Amino acid sequence: MRLYLINPSNPLVSIVNIKESRWNRYRVWKPLSLMVLAGRTPAEWETSIVDENLGVPDYPAMPRPDLVGITAFTSQATRAYEVADYFRGLGVPVVMGGIHATMCLDEVLERVDAVVTREADGVWPQVLEDARQDRLKRRYDGGFAEITDVPPARHDLLPTGYAFGAIQTTRGCPFNCSFCSVTAFNGAHYRQRPIPDVVREFQSVREKRVLVVDDNLIGIRPDHIARAKDLFRAMARANLRKEWIAQATINFADDEELLALAAKAGCSGVFIGFESPSPEGLRGLGGKFSLLKDRDFRASVRRIQRHNILVAGSFIIGLDVDEPGIGNRIAEAARRYGVDNLNVLFLTPLPGTRLWDQMKSQGRIPLDTLPRDWKYYTLTYPVARYKHLSLDGIIREMVSCNETFYSVPGIFRRVLGSFWHRRKPGISLAGNLSYRGNLRRAAEAYASFNRHYGDTEKS
Repeated sequence: MRLYLINPSNPLVSIVNIKESRWNRYRVWKPLSLMVLAGRTPAEWETSIVDENLGVPDYPAMPRPDLVGITAFTSQATRAYEVADYFRGLGVPVVMGGIHATMCLDEVLERVDAVVTREADGVWPQVLEDARQDRLKRRYDGGFAEITDVPPARHDLLPTGYAFGAIQTTRGCPFNCSFCSVTAFNGAHYRQRPIPDVVREFQSVREKRVLVVDDNLIGIRPDHIARAKDLFRAMARANLRKEWIAQATINFADDEELLALAAKAGCSGVFIGFESPSPEGLRGLGGKFSLLKDRDFRASVRRIQRHNILVAGSFIIGLDVDEPGIGNRIAEAARRYGVDNLNVLFLTPLPGTRLWDQMKSQGRIPLDTLPRDWKYYTLTYPVARYKHLSLDGIIREMVSCNETFYSVPGIFRRVLGSFWHRRKPGISLAGNLSYRGNLRRAAEAYASFNRHYGDTEKS
């Protein structure tokens, strides 16, 4: 039995296409969910993982599979349906899972043979057995899987060429921010894999650099922090010789022992969501507000960086409080906080979030020719109507923000600072050049988007 597990591409997202720029190797993440499912697949299945971000393969030249599994975020859905159509045209059954399949079940059911909602780990063996016996059900609900017995992901099934390996140590997020679908998909309960299992899988990752894909590696409660410390101690004892980056909240900076242990375990960088430069913006997001309010962000960032850990800061443009000039305010806030990289996203209503329900009810989602328009829901296109910013206006704010932060003098200062403080200057340079290298492509993409969808503001 032959199984293809496919991670579809999005042709609009040139920033993650390796062929577009060599620096994009540092911004392409492995499809870990498919690697985990491959680890749960019995040996009788000949399993291949196809990551279209490395290039779309010549499917007609490949052996015909007996089953195809596709995962997809919302922005991948348009391409996912194209892949599904091709294989179903050959008479091959297609199963689809992931966040989009969970949040848009009826839409997905029209285009594939079976859907797995929520986390597929627990039901995947049953899906395969049903497929083998030609009795696939239309829907399987994985619920929130028990992750204490997750087998190692099949890191061996993907080619070399990635700058980062990938691993997961926890699932779930208690914040339930209005714009985020993680809590709806993975639940609010913070679930942790056994530390010995994590260390063993870390040892199996071929790449020297690793992305820890947890939505919040360290959690928020004292017992979460204690577990993170135990994990870092175990990783240090194992002498993994890996450098890793992770997502964490700003409370990562509040515990010197935690920071020291993370650095000793190989942490080289953290992604932190600052979201908005204003208290009013933070208050409207819910979730993280209590954690972020009244905090000295510059001091917090400096405490992390003193342990030779880079900080990438994430912000959102398009909040209801955002007015003209927000792009420069974000760039200035990022400079003032002292972050090493800046990642700015458009406020994007994703299915399954409170933001989607709110904007839908207010008629503020003009790109609703679905599923065609899903390809624009990448967080890098302004797909909604924004309270104080026109389509042209919000694009100008994004361009201004990125051009200001990623100016040549700005990059020089940040990389020089990383070099002076021995804070991973090579990674800092790669990250900054990757973002700057895509500024022109982003401007071209915005111009094309504006030409095709600018009239939605008039409708």
